[in-house]
Amino acid sequence: MSSAAEPAGPPFRGRLRVPSWVGVVPFFVYVAAFLILPTAIVVGGAFAGTHGPSLTNISALTQPYILDSFLHSVVLSASSAVIGAVVGAVLAYAVASGAPNGVIRRVVTSACGVLSQFGGVTLAFAFIATLGGAGFITLWLQEHGVNIYANGVWLYQLSGLILVYTYFQIPLMVIVFLPALDGIRPQWREATSNLGGTSWHYWRHIAGPLLLPAFLGCLLLLFANSFSAYATAAALINQGGLIVPLQISNALSSEVGLAQANLASSLALAMVVIVVVVTALYSWLQSRTARWVR
Repeated sequence: MSSAAEPAGPPFRGRLRVPSWVGVVPFFVYVAAFLILPTAIVVGGAFAGTHGPSLTNISALTQPYILDSFLHSVVLSASSAVIGAVVGAVLAYAVASGAPNGVIRRVVTSACGVLSQFGGVTLAFAFIATLGGAGFITLWLQEHGVNIYANGVWLYQLSGLILVYTYFQIPLMVIVFLPALDGIRPQWREATSNLGGTSWHYWRHIAGPLLLPAFLGCLLLLFANSFSAYATAAALINQGGLIVPLQISNALSSEVGLAQANLASSLALAMVVIVVVVTALYSWLQSRTARWVR
Protein backbone atom coordinates (compact mmCIF):
# COMPACT_ATOMS: atom_id res chain seq x y z
CA MET A 1 0.00 0.00 0.00
CA SER A 2 1.37 3.40 -0.97
CA SER A 3 1.95 5.81 1.89
CA ALA A 4 1.60 8.89 -0.32
CA ALA A 5 -1.50 10.99 0.41
CA GLU A 6 -4.09 11.01 -2.31
CA PRO A 7 -4.64 14.42 -3.92
CA ALA A 8 -7.73 16.27 -2.72
CA GLY A 9 -10.57 16.65 -5.17
CA PRO A 10 -11.69 19.96 -6.59
CA PRO A 11 -13.64 22.22 -4.18
CA PHE A 12 -17.45 22.06 -4.31
CA ARG A 13 -18.65 25.02 -6.34
CA GLY A 14 -22.35 24.20 -6.50
CA ARG A 15 -23.34 25.64 -3.10
CA LEU A 16 -26.78 27.22 -3.17
CA ARG A 17 -26.68 30.80 -1.97
CA VAL A 18 -29.99 32.06 -0.61
CA PRO A 19 -30.47 35.85 -0.41
CA SER A 20 -30.84 37.20 3.10
CA TRP A 21 -34.24 38.74 2.35
CA VAL A 22 -35.87 35.37 1.64
CA GLY A 23 -36.46 34.80 5.37
CA VAL A 24 -38.85 37.75 5.60
CA VAL A 25 -40.92 36.77 2.57
CA PRO A 26 -43.53 34.83 4.64
CA PHE A 27 -43.96 37.85 6.88
CA PHE A 28 -44.55 40.22 3.97
CA VAL A 29 -46.95 37.74 2.37
CA TYR A 30 -48.89 37.56 5.63
CA VAL A 31 -48.97 41.36 5.99
CA ALA A 32 -50.06 41.79 2.38
CA ALA A 33 -52.84 39.19 2.64
CA PHE A 34 -54.28 40.13 6.01
CA LEU A 35 -53.43 43.83 6.38
CA ILE A 36 -52.66 45.63 3.13
CA LEU A 37 -55.25 43.87 0.96
CA PRO A 38 -58.18 44.30 3.41
CA THR A 39 -57.23 47.95 3.90
CA ALA A 40 -57.14 48.49 0.15
CA ILE A 41 -60.59 46.88 -0.18
CA VAL A 42 -61.94 49.14 2.58
CA VAL A 43 -60.48 52.26 0.93
CA GLY A 44 -61.84 51.26 -2.46
CA GLY A 45 -65.30 50.60 -1.05
CA ALA A 46 -65.34 53.87 0.90
CA PHE A 47 -64.73 55.92 -2.26
CA ALA A 48 -66.81 53.78 -4.62
CA GLY A 49 -69.98 55.18 -6.13
CA THR A 50 -72.62 54.00 -8.56
CA HIS A 51 -70.86 55.45 -11.59
CA GLY A 52 -67.28 55.69 -10.35
CA PRO A 53 -65.33 57.27 -7.50
CA SER A 54 -67.47 59.32 -5.16
CA LEU A 55 -67.38 61.08 -1.79
CA THR A 56 -70.97 60.16 -0.98
CA ASN A 57 -70.01 57.46 1.51
CA ILE A 58 -67.51 59.74 3.25
CA SER A 59 -70.03 62.57 3.52
CA ALA A 60 -72.51 60.09 5.05
CA LEU A 61 -70.27 59.91 8.10
CA THR A 62 -71.61 63.31 9.17
CA GLN A 63 -75.10 61.93 9.79
CA PRO A 64 -76.18 62.45 13.43
CA TYR A 65 -76.63 58.77 14.29
CA ILE A 66 -73.18 57.94 12.93
CA LEU A 67 -71.57 60.81 14.83
CA ASP A 68 -73.31 59.56 17.97
CA SER A 69 -71.88 56.08 17.45
CA PHE A 70 -68.37 57.52 17.09
CA LEU A 71 -68.89 59.58 20.24
CA HIS A 72 -70.09 56.51 22.13
CA SER A 73 -67.11 54.49 20.87
CA VAL A 74 -64.66 57.18 22.00
CA VAL A 75 -66.33 57.50 25.41
CA LEU A 76 -66.40 53.72 25.84
CA SER A 77 -62.78 53.28 24.78
CA ALA A 78 -61.46 56.24 26.77
CA SER A 79 -63.37 55.34 29.95
CA SER A 80 -62.42 51.67 29.95
CA ALA A 81 -58.82 52.56 29.02
CA VAL A 82 -58.43 55.09 31.85
CA ILE A 83 -59.99 52.80 34.46
CA GLY A 84 -58.05 49.79 33.21
CA ALA A 85 -54.78 51.76 33.06
CA VAL A 86 -55.05 53.16 36.59
CA VAL A 87 -56.17 49.93 38.26
CA GLY A 88 -53.81 47.81 36.14
CA ALA A 89 -50.84 50.07 36.92
CA VAL A 90 -51.47 49.77 40.66
CA LEU A 91 -51.75 45.99 40.39
CA ALA A 92 -48.62 45.83 38.21
CA TYR A 93 -46.70 47.89 40.78
CA ALA A 94 -47.78 45.50 43.52
CA VAL A 95 -46.57 42.57 41.42
CA ALA A 96 -43.27 44.28 40.55
CA SER A 97 -42.62 45.00 44.23
CA GLY A 98 -42.52 41.28 45.00
CA ALA A 99 -39.93 38.66 44.21
CA PRO A 100 -39.07 38.58 40.48
CA ASN A 101 -39.43 34.80 40.33
CA GLY A 102 -41.98 34.43 43.10
CA VAL A 103 -45.07 32.29 42.94
CA ILE A 104 -47.43 35.27 43.24
CA ARG A 105 -45.89 37.00 40.24
CA ARG A 106 -46.09 33.88 38.10
CA VAL A 107 -49.70 33.25 39.09
CA VAL A 108 -50.79 36.86 38.51
CA THR A 109 -49.05 37.21 35.15
CA SER A 110 -50.42 33.86 33.96
CA ALA A 111 -53.93 34.81 35.04
CA CYS A 112 -53.64 38.20 33.35
CA GLY A 113 -52.47 36.55 30.15
CA VAL A 114 -55.62 34.42 30.12
CA LEU A 115 -58.09 37.09 31.27
CA SER A 116 -56.81 39.70 28.79
CA GLN A 117 -57.92 37.37 25.98
CA PHE A 118 -61.21 36.46 27.61
CA GLY A 119 -63.80 38.28 25.52
CA GLY A 120 -66.48 37.90 22.93
CA VAL A 121 -69.67 35.94 23.51
CA THR A 122 -68.14 34.05 26.43
CA LEU A 123 -67.44 37.24 28.38
CA ALA A 124 -70.88 38.63 27.57
CA PHE A 125 -72.55 35.43 28.81
CA ALA A 126 -70.47 35.52 31.99
CA PHE A 127 -71.69 39.02 32.82
CA ILE A 128 -75.28 38.22 31.88
CA ALA A 129 -75.23 35.18 34.16
CA THR A 130 -73.60 37.20 36.93
CA LEU A 131 -75.04 40.73 36.70
CA GLY A 132 -77.91 40.33 34.26
CA GLY A 133 -81.54 40.82 35.18
CA ALA A 134 -81.64 37.24 36.46
CA GLY A 135 -77.95 36.96 37.36
CA PHE A 136 -77.07 35.25 40.61
CA ILE A 137 -75.41 38.36 42.09
CA THR A 138 -78.38 40.49 41.03
CA LEU A 139 -80.83 38.10 42.66
CA TRP A 140 -78.70 37.79 45.79
CA LEU A 141 -78.59 41.59 46.15
CA GLN A 142 -82.35 41.79 45.64
CA GLU A 143 -82.86 39.29 48.45
CA HIS A 144 -80.91 41.67 50.68
CA GLY A 145 -82.87 44.73 49.62
CA VAL A 146 -80.50 46.11 46.96
CA ASN A 147 -81.82 46.64 43.42
CA ILE A 148 -78.97 47.59 41.10
CA TYR A 149 -81.41 48.05 38.22
CA ALA A 150 -83.81 50.44 39.94
CA ASN A 151 -83.15 53.06 37.24
CA GLY A 152 -83.02 50.67 34.29
CA VAL A 153 -80.99 47.70 33.09
CA TRP A 154 -77.70 49.55 32.56
CA LEU A 155 -75.74 46.39 31.72
CA TYR A 156 -77.04 46.53 28.14
CA GLN A 157 -76.22 50.22 27.76
CA LEU A 158 -73.02 52.22 27.41
CA SER A 159 -72.26 52.11 31.13
CA GLY A 160 -72.58 48.33 31.08
CA LEU A 161 -70.16 48.07 28.17
CA ILE A 162 -67.64 50.18 30.07
CA LEU A 163 -67.78 47.74 32.98
CA VAL A 164 -67.48 44.69 30.73
CA TYR A 165 -64.60 46.13 28.70
CA THR A 166 -62.74 47.10 31.86
CA TYR A 167 -62.72 43.42 32.77
CA PHE A 168 -60.16 42.62 30.06
CA GLN A 169 -58.45 46.02 30.05
CA ILE A 170 -57.03 45.65 33.57
CA PRO A 171 -55.11 42.39 32.98
CA LEU A 172 -53.87 43.69 29.64
CA MET A 173 -52.47 46.77 31.40
CA VAL A 174 -50.66 44.56 33.90
CA ILE A 175 -48.96 42.65 31.09
CA VAL A 176 -47.87 45.65 29.02
CA PHE A 177 -46.91 47.95 31.92
CA LEU A 178 -44.97 45.45 34.00
CA PRO A 179 -41.77 45.62 31.85
CA ALA A 180 -41.58 49.38 32.42
CA LEU A 181 -41.85 48.91 36.16
CA ASP A 182 -39.18 46.21 36.04
CA GLY A 183 -36.91 48.75 34.33
CA ILE A 184 -36.90 50.99 37.41
CA ARG A 185 -33.63 50.37 39.25
CA PRO A 186 -33.69 50.05 43.07
CA GLN A 187 -30.42 52.00 43.14
CA TRP A 188 -32.25 55.12 41.96
CA ARG A 189 -34.46 55.11 45.04
CA GLU A 190 -31.46 54.47 47.28
CA ALA A 191 -29.61 57.37 45.66
CA THR A 192 -32.60 59.64 46.28
CA SER A 193 -32.64 58.67 49.96
CA ASN A 194 -28.89 59.19 50.30
CA LEU A 195 -29.26 62.68 48.88
CA GLY A 196 -31.99 63.51 51.40
CA GLY A 197 -34.97 63.03 49.11
CA THR A 198 -38.31 61.61 50.16
CA SER A 199 -40.65 59.20 48.39
CA TRP A 200 -42.46 62.20 46.95
CA HIS A 201 -39.22 63.51 45.42
CA TYR A 202 -38.44 60.07 44.04
CA TRP A 203 -41.81 59.69 42.30
CA ARG A 204 -42.02 63.36 41.29
CA HIS A 205 -38.57 63.77 39.78
CA ILE A 206 -37.33 60.25 38.87
CA ALA A 207 -39.79 57.38 38.64
CA GLY A 208 -42.79 59.46 37.59
CA PRO A 209 -41.19 61.16 34.55
CA LEU A 210 -39.62 57.87 33.48
CA LEU A 211 -42.86 55.89 33.74
CA LEU A 212 -45.14 58.56 32.26
CA PRO A 213 -44.38 57.80 28.56
CA ALA A 214 -44.85 54.08 29.20
CA PHE A 215 -48.12 54.70 31.05
CA LEU A 216 -49.48 56.95 28.31
CA GLY A 217 -48.39 54.46 25.66
CA CYS A 218 -50.19 51.64 27.46
CA LEU A 219 -53.24 53.89 27.82
CA LEU A 220 -53.32 54.41 24.05
CA LEU A 221 -52.91 50.68 23.50
CA LEU A 222 -55.90 50.00 25.74
CA PHE A 223 -57.90 52.64 23.86
CA ALA A 224 -57.18 50.97 20.51
CA ASN A 225 -57.93 47.55 21.99
CA SER A 226 -61.42 48.53 23.11
CA PHE A 227 -62.15 50.81 20.14
CA SER A 228 -62.07 47.89 17.72
CA ALA A 229 -63.76 45.29 19.94
CA TYR A 230 -66.99 43.92 18.48
CA ALA A 231 -68.10 40.46 19.63
CA THR A 232 -68.75 41.33 23.28
CA ALA A 233 -70.83 44.38 22.40
CA ALA A 234 -72.73 42.45 19.73
CA ALA A 235 -73.63 39.75 22.24
CA LEU A 236 -74.82 42.25 24.85
CA ILE A 237 -76.56 44.70 22.52
CA ASN A 238 -78.24 42.82 19.67
CA GLN A 239 -80.17 45.79 18.32
CA GLY A 240 -79.17 49.29 17.31
CA GLY A 241 -75.75 50.73 16.59
CA LEU A 242 -74.53 52.10 19.89
CA ILE A 243 -70.88 51.98 18.81
CA VAL A 244 -69.15 52.04 15.42
CA PRO A 245 -68.45 48.27 15.11
CA LEU A 246 -72.18 47.63 15.57
CA GLN A 247 -72.97 50.28 12.95
CA ILE A 248 -70.69 48.46 10.51
CA SER A 249 -72.45 45.19 11.26
CA ASN A 250 -75.86 46.80 10.70
CA ALA A 251 -74.72 48.31 7.41
CA LEU A 252 -73.49 44.94 6.15
CA SER A 253 -76.45 42.83 7.26
CA SER A 254 -79.65 44.81 7.15
CA GLU A 255 -82.75 42.79 8.03
CA VAL A 256 -84.93 44.84 5.68
CA GLY A 257 -82.78 44.51 2.58
CA LEU A 258 -81.08 47.90 2.87
CA ALA A 259 -77.49 46.72 3.30
CA GLN A 260 -74.93 49.44 2.55
CA ALA A 261 -71.56 47.82 2.03
CA ASN A 262 -69.90 51.06 0.91
CA LEU A 263 -71.13 52.89 4.01
CA ALA A 264 -69.67 50.08 6.09
CA SER A 265 -66.36 50.58 4.26
CA SER A 266 -66.36 54.30 5.02
CA LEU A 267 -67.05 53.57 8.69
CA ALA A 268 -64.21 51.05 8.74
CA LEU A 269 -61.90 53.55 7.02
CA ALA A 270 -62.63 56.15 9.70
CA MET A 271 -61.84 53.56 12.37
CA VAL A 272 -58.60 52.67 10.59
CA VAL A 273 -57.54 56.33 10.55
CA ILE A 274 -58.22 56.71 14.28
CA VAL A 275 -56.40 53.49 15.15
CA VAL A 276 -53.41 54.46 12.96
CA VAL A 277 -53.10 57.80 14.76
CA VAL A 278 -53.34 56.10 18.16
CA THR A 279 -50.81 53.44 17.13
CA ALA A 280 -48.36 56.06 15.86
CA LEU A 281 -48.55 57.92 19.17
CA TYR A 282 -48.11 54.62 21.02
CA SER A 283 -44.99 53.76 18.99
CA TRP A 284 -43.51 57.20 19.66
CA LEU A 285 -44.08 56.87 23.40
CA GLN A 286 -42.66 53.34 23.40
CA SER A 287 -39.51 54.59 21.68
CA ARG A 288 -39.04 57.11 24.49
CA THR A 289 -39.53 54.37 27.07
CA ALA A 290 -37.07 52.08 25.30
CA ARG A 291 -34.26 54.55 25.94
CA TRP A 292 -33.97 53.52 29.56
CA VAL A 293 -35.85 50.17 29.75
CA ARG A 294 -33.42 47.37 29.01
